[in-house]
Amino acid sequence: MYLWRQMTEIQREDARRYRRTCHFPKHSPPHFEVSGRGTFLVTAACYEHAHVIGENPTRMSDFESDLLSACEQFGAEIFAWCLLPNHYHVLLKTADIKALPKELGLVHGRSSYEWNREDGTRGRQVWHNCFERKIRGGGHFMATFNYVLHNAVHHGYVDRWQDWEWSNAKNYLAEVGDAQAKVNWLRYPIRNYGKKWDIY
Repeated sequence: MYLWRQMTEIQREDARRYRRTCHFPKHSPPHFEVSGRGTFLVTAACYEHAHVIGENPTRMSDFESDLLSACEQFGAEIFAWCLLPNHYHVLLKTADIKALPKELGLVHGRSSYEWNREDGTRGRQVWHNCFERKIRGGGHFMATFNYVLHNAVHHGYVDRWQDWEWSNAKNYLAEVGDAQAKVNWLRYPIRNYGKKWDIY
């Protein structure tokens, strides 16, 4: 079971070096003007929240690339993402939300086959669910944005957003600065976001 906190600093640097070599992530810092129309939070989880994605840093990085590439195929503008060892969140805008889950289903199928081959667990169910929630306006968008980038901290993998390698938190902080990020955090608190997905 993979946990970033359990890695030595040498192992963490190896993971970072691998990501730099492969040019992960391939996205420039996001733009934050958004309308509620066509903007969604896409979430998927491993079956029984098993840490299958997080078996090792290479698997995390490769899946991150596959996930974001699948989203890009539908012209999605990706605002925020966070990939954890057992689930992920992507906040994006797309004109074809009906087709996107089908493409993600293919990504899940390919990854399940490959990971079960690697782990010697043929027939294991890797993925449980994938769903999307439409963003209803600017406040909902920013609270969702904060929720996505805070996810690794919320689940106890790191203490600071920028310490988690599999999100765009570093890009966001570099673009807006720590002071503005703090303002956005205080202005759009996540409250109990995630416990009742449709309420904000």
